[in-house]
Order: sequence, then C-alpha cells, then structure tokens
Amino acid sequence: MSHDHCHCRDYTRSELMRRAAAQAGQGLPAIENGMPLPAGTGLSRRSFLSRSAGLALAVYGATNLPLAAFEAGIASAATPPKVLVSIFFDGGIDSLNVLAPINDSTYQDLRPTLALQSGLGFSESSDLFWHPSAASLQTLHGEDKVSVFPAIGYTSPNQSHFTSRHYYEIGEVQVGTNTGWLGRYVEQVGTDDNPLQGISLSNELSPALATPSKPVAAVESVTDYDLWSWADDEPVQANMFSSFANLGTFPSDSPAMTQARRAIGQTEQVREQLGAFSDFTSPVAALYPKNTDLSDQLSGLAAMLGAGLPVQVATMSAVGGYDTHEDEADTLSSNLKRTCDAVFAFQRDLEARGLADRVLIEMWSEFGRRPEENGGGTDHGAAGLAFVVGTHAGGTMIGGFPGLTSLDEDDNLVHTADFRTMYCTLLSDWLSVDPGPIIPGADQLGTYPTLID
Repeated sequence: MSHDHCHCRDYTRSELMRRAAAQAGQGLPAIENGMPLPAGTGLSRRSFLSRSAGLALAVYGATNLPLAAFEAGIASAATPPKVLVSIFFDGGIDSLNVLAPINDSTYQDLRPTLALQSGLGFSESSDLFWHPSAASLQTLHGEDKVSVFPAIGYTSPNQSHFTSRHYYEIGEVQVGTNTGWLGRYVEQVGTDDNPLQGISLSNELSPALATPSKPVAAVESVTDYDLWSWADDEPVQANMFSSFANLGTFPSDSPAMTQARRAIGQTEQVREQLGAFSDFTSPVAALYPKNTDLSDQLSGLAAMLGAGLPVQVATMSAVGGYDTHEDEADTLSSNLKRTCDAVFAFQRDLEARGLADRVLIEMWSEFGRRPEENGGGTDHGAAGLAFVVGTHAGGTMIGGFPGLTSLDEDDNLVHTADFRTMYCTLLSDWLSVDPGPIIPGADQLGTYPTLID
C-alpha cells in the first residue's frame, strides 16, 4: 500500500482548484465563499502577451524555463547570492508526533493508538522526542544545523488548508494579496532577465514565489528539462530547434510578437544550457533516497548551484502528503523518513561542494494536527511545526513547547512562535534585506535573534 497521500475532502478540492489556477489556458474553477485566490493567479490574456515574456511563460509554462540573457544573468552574479530553499509539508504535518511529548500522560491519553512509545532524544528539551523516522534531522540538529519551531502559527488560526496555506504563502493573515512573500523578496532584489532567481521545482508556480513583475521559473525537473516536438528524427529536430534560437533575434513592429519571439529563442537557449544536468553526478549520490521527486529536485538544485547558476530562492514540496485523517502511523513514518533523508543528503551535498555557507532550508506546513486522535488519524489543528536547516541555522528551539494542559478554545495546540516573525528573521538576518516592505507589520513582529547563526 502506498502511504504517500491521505487527503480530506476539503484538501482535495482546494488542491484541484490551485492546480487549475496555476496553469495557462485552464481558467479558474468556481471559488467557494471565503476561499482566497492563490497568489500569482489572475493574469489576463492581454497581460500575458504584453508583460515580460520571461515572466509570463516562466509562471504559466509548467515545464518551460525561458531565461533572457542567460550568460549575462550568470555574469552579473559576480558575488554568489545567499540562497533560501523552501520545502512544504503538504497537508498539515502532525507536529505532536514529529516532536512527541512521549512521557506526558495527557499525550498518551489523547492518542491511545497513535502516541509514540519511544523516540530519539531531543537535546533542546527532555520533554520532547524525535520521531524515529526523523533520525537524519536529529543528526543535523546534533551538529547545530537545525533550528526548531515546535509550535509555530498565528493568532486566530484558520483550519482550512486553503486559507491557512494562503496566509503562509503571502506572509500575512488576511486574504486578498496576490503576490507571495518570496515573490516580493525577488521583486526587491531581482532583475528583469533572470527567471532562475526564483525557481519553483514543481509542475506549477509556487504561490509564495508570485512576483508583481520580476520573472521567476517553474520547472518540474532540472535533470529532465527538454522541449517536446513532433519531429523526432534528426536532423529535422535539430534544425527546428536551431530555427527557434534564430527566431528569437528577429524584431517586429508588434511588441507582443517581439516578446513571443524572444521567449521562443530564450527557451531554446535554456534547453541547451540545462542539457548538461541530465547526467550530472552528486558527490553524495548514495545518500539520497531513491525514486522520490524531492531527491531529484534537491540533488539537481545542488548541481545548479555548483555550476554557478544564479538561483536565490527555490521552492518544492516534501515527499508525500501529511493530511493524515487516517492511517497516520504508517503514512507519517514513511513520508517523514524520505523527506528528512533527502534534506540530510542535500546538506551533505552542499558541504561536499563547498556551498553550505550559502544555503538555508526552511521547512513548513499550513498548520499542525489536533492533539486528540480520531480513528487512526488526526484532524486539522492549529500550531504546527517548522524547521530552518543549514550550516548557519542557530541550532536552537524557538518559542518552546506549550504543553497540552492549556489548549486553545478548539482544544488545539497554542502557538508559541509566529510564522511571520520567522519570515522577518530570514529576510533580515539571512537574506540581508529590510522585511518592512515585504511582510506587513514587520516592525511590530520583530525577529528571532537565535534563529540564524
């Protein structure tokens, strides 16, 4: 039996809507009252044609990666930028079983079948234990390379997958914003000719990366990037792609046609450039879990960074789904292990390549799970879990564990850290930008001084 996904009905509906909204020509399905539009949707056909070709096709071309002035973009990155990698635990990960209060009798009473009976020591608190499947993350934490948020969230938590995820994506706690918090960062520091500055390793744009105008990219696979054509035979196919490249240099009296021609040429240019990644070898290939998209994405990203490509922000999803209303024990164990092992391999990959000082990983979910189990699973909760991983992570616990004796009005775990303050800290202390123009209310939110070393 596969344990990749365990979706509730609301979660499935919202995911279908999000996928449709992020693909060109698909249109938007009907939106239920109260459901926010994902950031980055709503481009009209006119704006698709008139805006930068790099932006339009990078956002809406799920496997196309148009990159204007590719060589110039690399050359302009004379000082390699710091990189933030965002990994999403899709569906609401159960923080109480990833870092479990095993010796708490209330925890055992609330979870007669799901409560862990043994775990791995957590050096920040004798009250919490790592899930055995998070052993590789525990190893990195022991090396002071993991900062832990055991109860992260926000005031008046929303238990809808769609709305709560939207809050995390846009960096505020009200609906309506159509750009992502990482997209606004790219807008502030990025350029007009480098979609790789923000790359969504997925078949759709991550809403967190939606920018007002700067180009960003969505590529499902770094290692398998190519263009499909009806012409399968050589030399016809080669001549066709060569014609694409030449077409990109032709002027036109129509601005829209000029942009379209440039996009064609740029897409062919990147097909040639990324061809080198189809057979790359990681120096720690054996550490990556086999047959997972996350392993392919992280190992490919490490190779891109090693080759000097000017990536500043990358987003992707953890292995499997975490909406564990049923069969949680097996589903969480399997997906958590493959995710943590892939992150561990990526960290070792960066270290082997001499890149570890440049990269931090943020791992997050839209909420946690309810403390009380429900028929082999757990329902939507409030405070959840987040990690910041890397050589320059502070290696501390942020906010502390609130315990199970004082739950909120819905009998959920209360938050001890605010996700927006985590964002402000990543922006100011890692990416060295003022969070004020990016995160609403940044001055009041402050930062976490021990999050980053």
